[in-house]
Amino acid sequence: MPTAVLDSAAALSQVTAQWDGDIVRQLTDYIAIPAKSPGFDKDWSQHGYIDTVVRNAAGWVEAQKVPGLQLEVVRLPGRTPVLFFEVAATKAGSTGTVLMYGHLDKQPEFNGWRSDLGPWTPKYEDGKLYGRGGADDGYAVYASIAAVQALKAQGKPHPRIVGLIETCEESGSYDLLPYVDALRTRLGEVSLVVCLDSGAGNYDQLWLTTSLRGLVGGVLKVEILTEGVHSGDASGLVPSSFRIMRQVLDRLEDSATGRLLPDIFHCEIPPERVTQAQATASILGDEVYKRFPWAHHDCNGSTLVALPTTTDPTQALLNRTWLPTLSVTGAEGFPSMQDAGNVLRPYTAFKLSLRLPPLVDAGQAAQQLKVLLEDNAPYQAKVTFESGGGASGWNAPGTAPWFERALNAASLAHFGAPVGYVGQGGSIPLMGMLSKGFPTAQMMVCGVLGPRSNAHGPNEFLHVPYAKKLTASVAEVLAQMP
Repeated sequence: MPTAVLDSAAALSQVTAQWDGDIVRQLTDYIAIPAKSPGFDKDWSQHGYIDTVVRNAAGWVEAQKVPGLQLEVVRLPGRTPVLFFEVAATKAGSTGTVLMYGHLDKQPEFNGWRSDLGPWTPKYEDGKLYGRGGADDGYAVYASIAAVQALKAQGKPHPRIVGLIETCEESGSYDLLPYVDALRTRLGEVSLVVCLDSGAGNYDQLWLTTSLRGLVGGVLKVEILTEGVHSGDASGLVPSSFRIMRQVLDRLEDSATGRLLPDIFHCEIPPERVTQAQATASILGDEVYKRFPWAHHDCNGSTLVALPTTTDPTQALLNRTWLPTLSVTGAEGFPSMQDAGNVLRPYTAFKLSLRLPPLVDAGQAAQQLKVLLEDNAPYQAKVTFESGGGASGWNAPGTAPWFERALNAASLAHFGAPVGYVGQGGSIPLMGMLSKGFPTAQMMVCGVLGPRSNAHGPNEFLHVPYAKKLTASVAEVLAQMP
């Protein structure tokens, strides 16, 4: 193994001091701002929260006075803003560019937060910073700059570095491609992407994301009446909109197993991903499924009783990364429990989230989904599916020898364990765009979303000790880039 380019201990010491002295405070302020993604806040521009977090991040970056860094907040008409920065190369003969990516928009509040926590009330406890967005993905811009500073502090030469921090990721990044087009000449020839918006299998080693699922979302609505009617008078004659909804969804999903029925939503899993899943399963074991907050335990609360779809760790990893799955994430047409009278409701609407395997085209899947759900409606009910957009998944390119060596060296230096490889079930639309635009670029897709960090849900937290080591690891990889 080659000698480390950086003084690893000094790099970790520096980023630790920066996290403890400044970054945690910046993220605490960030969490308190409800900068919800435009898909969840249609009045985002008037509310100004997204502009505030962008302005705060930009001010902090500029205050670091990183040598050779230039920063700009770029705004296209009618679109969410992006933060773009550039750091000139100091490595002689370097022609490639490193692209560092993150986002500052957030998921909505959700319910079920611990009584002393909340989405917009940050709390630092036992090395965890609780609140919405700190881990997904507000920390990325701060960690990226801290990694660059670690290089600068040791006078290590580095290639040209650019940063692209968007504010539409949680809505599917529909504003991002116009910015990529507008900034294409300024991005340069990207050779390495550092994306800090992903997960970790545990907090004991560096994890590289090897694949991401795609996503198609939308609202499925079944209408049978123009207004609610007495359930005793109408039931048995007027079909329930909920029962029709069940029939329509049965075309898509086997409710007994959760398997998506149409072949178009499936793909063949590459053999190397199966091999990697087996290796990761040997590391994580049953923690692959035990890490979720299951509701059903034994009377002592110690043994899990509720069962996942599989208890085989390898299959569990593949299920959540390479198989399509359907989730109902919202519903409309239902009164609250206390207001639910004996009324046959006029309609039922579900918000659907369809996760797609990395190699399935989201555009084609969305078209097929609409036809499948709308055609030949039971009882000739009015069935409509309004797509909320989507994005195809991503499968990482082959790992270059230098990149694999650098990842392992960084993981061993800061965690004392080799790098782990894991697919993720979520989506990062930018990765597919970048793979098409820069097919030879290496992709360092990592993140702090490890066990129980619960992004998008209640009690989301940022694991600060892991974030410090990840920041230092990024600096190590940048220093070893050819």
